[in-house]
Amino acid sequence: MSVRPEQAAPSTGACPHYPFPDQPGIDLAPQYADLFAAEPLVPVQLPGGRQALLVTRYADVKTVLADPRFSREAWRNGTLFARESTALALATSDAPTHTRRRRAVQPWFTHRSAERARPRVAAIARRLLDDITAAESTVDLIAAFTTPLPYQVICELLGIPAGDLDRLLPWVTVMMSAGRFPADEVTAAHQAMHEYFFDQLAARERAMEAGVVGDDLLTALLTAPEETRLSTQEIAVFGFGLLMAGGETTASHLAMCVLQLLLRPDLADSLRRDPAAIAPFVEEMLRWVWFAGTGGQPHVAVAEVELSGTIIGAGQVVVPLTDAANRDPEVFADSGELRPGRTPNPHLGLGHGRHMCLGAAHARVELQEGVAAILPHLDRMELAVDEAQLDWRTQMFMRGLWTLPVRWRGTAASS
Repeated sequence: MSVRPEQAAPSTGACPHYPFPDQPGIDLAPQYADLFAAEPLVPVQLPGGRQALLVTRYADVKTVLADPRFSREAWRNGTLFARESTALALATSDAPTHTRRRRAVQPWFTHRSAERARPRVAAIARRLLDDITAAESTVDLIAAFTTPLPYQVICELLGIPAGDLDRLLPWVTVMMSAGRFPADEVTAAHQAMHEYFFDQLAARERAMEAGVVGDDLLTALLTAPEETRLSTQEIAVFGFGLLMAGGETTASHLAMCVLQLLLRPDLADSLRRDPAAIAPFVEEMLRWVWFAGTGGQPHVAVAEVELSGTIIGAGQVVVPLTDAANRDPEVFADSGELRPGRTPNPHLGLGHGRHMCLGAAHARVELQEGVAAILPHLDRMELAVDEAQLDWRTQMFMRGLWTLPVRWRGTAASS
């Protein structure tokens, strides 16, 4: 069987529009979860009317992410969220451009560098929680803990002041949206972010002319050997791309980890008794949380490829859904259940192949240290609102919560 672009989804009105409407909670709406469980290739209509196939099976998603017969650059219809394709250094490029860019920054994101950063990450987490516990009042853990932790870490790596986050984070929110903000706000946020990072690079160049060379990532990219040096435009794009990827994804996912521990005090107790179980818990959360509100980046087949017994013709657009792959029962027993000690756990929560998350090792360290730091306090914390009243993110690239309000046990709801 061969599927051609014009055959991928009939124009009968039955083909659903993708991304699907937002739903509160960890999971997709049951009808979509059932659809993905039943069909390995789901015809949909993307924004702009282009038809595509959602790829839902574990093996097929790995193929799309790793096989050079699928191209991201060949997709020229923009992203499925507010980020402009030109504002993404890696996610929308193929080799050799992708290879050249990734090689320039990879030494800063190795497993060894992440482990070297672990004591600093733990120290930041403890300090943030000290501020929370000193107040002993109702607090939004996203604003006070899960957001500042990864953002302060990535700010230090980039060498930009954490005090600038009050200015930067509103732009991040707009650029990470999926239809939430009007086009003029999206354009303004992109322009502001570009200008901020060009200013950062100009300041470093002036400092270097004065003989002062920093030890941050942006300076390292500016001073790389000429034969491997990225353009100033590429470095600026990498700068805000790393800020956003290193902050927003980890912040949202850490909040999901904390929420589950608040809702499952027995799980929190077990992790307190056995800290070695924190890492497997984090891995299972990376598998289990339905995280990507818009799914993956569209890919275009540049040659025939077989997926689940179907020949995908050249020119066909596919969207690999790592979240659906992480629920594939052929790979994960009880795939719809959270099993904190699951092993082995070959999830695709951080990507796969050439598009494996650049900061995967750092994200794991931040999630592990964030959970470890808050665990001793959770037995005295509780949600300050009913679970049904939690404010879930809608029309955003990543699913999650806007706020996670907690209070100390025994305090009044109005405190």
